[in-house]
Amino acid sequence: MCTLFLSIQVTAAEHIAPPTLSSIENNDIERLLPNDEIKSILAGETEFLSLYSEYMSADFRGVVLLIPDWQSVPTNNAGMSFLRKELNNLGYTTYAMTVPDIDWQASKKPDSSTEMPAETTTPDAATSTEPATADMKKNAEPHYVNALEKVTNEVLDNYKINLIARFNALYQTAMQEPGNVVVIAQGTSAGVLLEHYADFPEQRVDAFISLSSYLPNTKRNKDLSQTTSLVTPALLDIYYANDSNDILMSLKNRQRWVNRNAKFDYRQRQLFGLRDQPDQHARLTKEIDGFLRRLF
Repeated sequence: MCTLFLSIQVTAAEHIAPPTLSSIENNDIERLLPNDEIKSILAGETEFLSLYSEYMSADFRGVVLLIPDWQSVPTNNAGMSFLRKELNNLGYTTYAMTVPDIDWQASKKPDSSTEMPAETTTPDAATSTEPATADMKKNAEPHYVNALEKVTNEVLDNYKINLIARFNALYQTAMQEPGNVVVIAQGTSAGVLLEHYADFPEQRVDAFISLSSYLPNTKRNKDLSQTTSLVTPALLDIYYANDSNDILMSLKNRQRWVNRNAKFDYRQRQLFGLRDQPDQHARLTKEIDGFLRRLF
């Protein structure tokens, strides 16, 4: 009996990776939304979904590209879902895209070419370099403690590359429509897109509207204040009174950089209350419509 028991092979259960967040979101979109609103777009070898909604007013005013925050959906109740339909009544055709998954394991591979070869030193040379080495270590010691980064540059750069690839594909699809082009982006997606447009891409965008834009990296979020003043399109910077301190503490610096770089088509607006309230959605739409009517 014991021999029979020991002869049974014990095999470990095969690991099955959980479904990605984007696949769950895509399944929900395809199951709950009308088929005529769902457009599949190819960005390189990656296929993603976008939501199309045609303008419903007598006058056509342009195309609006809606980009939600990372780890969010184009049907979120933080303003995206409401704007996707309400802007149709104001004369805009809207495209709302799904965002890529975050690769939390993204990291920069060490470059072997940068490794310094080992040097052989004589006892006299080693003795002579000891004081210099001690001075270098003393100078290299920090006199303050840096804050720990919430998200590394490698994770942000990976998300930025994937988001820009999808955005470029969505932009080419939207250019089939005539008229003005408006970009409305949320959170981290808005932050990386502002970095993108600060490099002066050739894409024509008539207005950029950021909703609580920030980058979850201390250094890059600080640099975002200057980046905001360098984008070419007219910029409406909307934030909420209950936003995180990372956003609220940077607003004054954004205004300072805008004044220094003379970006006269920059506007900053504060919204009060919760961002998922119907009255808040109405005010958000009013701020956006008023800003755009002064431009075209």
